[in-house]
Amino acid sequence: MIETENLTKDFGQFRAVDNVTLKVEPGEVLAMLGPNGAGKTTTVRMMTSILAPTSGHARIAGYDILTEPEYVREHVGVLTEQHGLYERMNGLDYLDFFGEIYHLPRQIRRERATKLMTQFGLEAALKKRVGEYSKGMKQKLALVRAMIHDPRVLLLDEPTSAMDPQSAKQVRDAIIDLRKSERTFLITTHNLTEAQLLADRIAIIRHGRIIANGTLDELAQHFVEQPIMELRVNGALNGLVADLDGLVTVTKHGPNWLQYQTCDPYTVNPQVLQRCTGLGVAVVTLSPITRTLEDIYLQVVAEDEAIAQNTNGIAQ
Repeated sequence: MIETENLTKDFGQFRAVDNVTLKVEPGEVLAMLGPNGAGKTTTVRMMTSILAPTSGHARIAGYDILTEPEYVREHVGVLTEQHGLYERMNGLDYLDFFGEIYHLPRQIRRERATKLMTQFGLEAALKKRVGEYSKGMKQKLALVRAMIHDPRVLLLDEPTSAMDPQSAKQVRDAIIDLRKSERTFLITTHNLTEAQLLADRIAIIRHGRIIANGTLDELAQHFVEQPIMELRVNGALNGLVADLDGLVTVTKHGPNWLQYQTCDPYTVNPQVLQRCTGLGVAVVTLSPITRTLEDIYLQVVAEDEAIAQNTNGIAQ
């Protein structure tokens, strides 16, 4: 549903997007992460045929962004960072206007607008002027506008920014529900917890380049250090830290717990438990410490920065 190959955009001498290659299957959610100015918005604008790439290709919902832009826009819903809402209209008339642009019959566009506004808790605001909406309500209205024509692909730029926790959950639930009908999403966000909840795959972009792309597990295995296990016991460790020397690397420990790294937990963990038994240590739990997307993101960016500094040093 989303396929780009070496997508590149130059503004004069500045390269905003550098050979971006992505593939998103029907029903998948791809979260694109990166600092401000990394190239996320420019990439989305090329995908929607708003900007022409300097080089490279892309197909969205099966249509070429250069030769079939009208079909791309017909099958894509877009939530932009700047919504550009017309605040003098009421919510229902505003959505009706956009539904008409997509050639939806009046009854269908009215029914769809009412259904979506109700889904996002805005049913009481249907007849209110958009200028009276709160910032979070405007965000949700812009999201409904992106969905009014029932698109197969949704490109969402910070979909839950400025929303309270309940509203953000409504949006996440809507995304999860739409995935069931094979809708495809590309979401740009700074909310790493939300990305971890929603995304099937994660792409990290920096200076216009994709520096990491894969599932959370794939990125963790490739970029993060050895898994960390945490052992908690009932009572004292009874010299366990010293006894484990040579078997594992104990990174932290307290009166009744310790953490260690191992590249082979399936082999090592049973040996650790055997040593606990030999020392009379009563084990309560032995479990891995889950690496978060934040851990992975910071590690990926740090490694890319180190590579860039080394390259600059060699060039100089």
